[in-house]
Amino acid sequence: MQHEGYLRREEAYGIIRALTKEGTSIKEIVRRTGRSRRLVRDIVRGGGGDVFRSRSNVLEPHLAWLDAEWSAGYRNGAELWRRLQTTAGFRGSLRVVAEWATRRRRAESAGSERLRKPPPVRVLSRLLLSERDQLTKGDAITVARIERDVPVLVSARDLVERFHRMVRDRDSAALPAWITDAAGSVLASFGKGIIADRAAVAAAMTQPWSNGQTEGQITKLKLVKRQMYGRAKLDLLRARLLAPA
Repeated sequence: MQHEGYLRREEAYGIIRALTKEGTSIKEIVRRTGRSRRLVRDIVRGGGGDVFRSRSNVLEPHLAWLDAEWSAGYRNGAELWRRLQTTAGFRGSLRVVAEWATRRRRAESAGSERLRKPPPVRVLSRLLLSERDQLTKGDAITVARIERDVPVLVSARDLVERFHRMVRDRDSAALPAWITDAAGSVLASFGKGIIADRAAVAAAMTQPWSNGQTEGQITKLKLVKRQMYGRAKLDLLRARLLAPA
């Protein structure tokens, strides 16, 4: 949750910085974004927004070096401070470097926590079957990780998309190949159901008839029955459904 808040905040700060580069005045930025004048002025002057930036700008020239050392495995703030003093003659305090290391560690921990907690099955199904341009940045990252680490789900998604396309195009000739491919996937049980009712599935793809009208009437009957539950008897239910007919 904290990591998501940081991402939203960074997005808002990025908009302010982009408007600043376009030459937009602080007053106009405040009007467009709805942010406080103090916050906008702080960002315009180079402050705020960066989770890895110390309150002091003394670290600015050394951020690239710190990133490289962090990636090399040096994660202790005091050790980074001593190395920075020795290597680059850094004159800032230990607290400045320690704060940077703490914030960097917290941000990575938040990202790892998100990765360890996969979304619920329904949410995951929706994400995998959604168009990529309809996903938020966070959801797109989640889908990319799933595609990289869980290829069996990618295969299942492709099979589902093939089945949808097959039904939409009424392509019953593609059904045998689909059943064969599904047999070795996580959709194997669904494929067995298709085999058990294969004639009906093929007829649904080739025949112009539909039971949509029947299903619609059943849905209406159930809806009216639930609305009247505890308040009326069968004679009123019969009157409501048969009289219009």
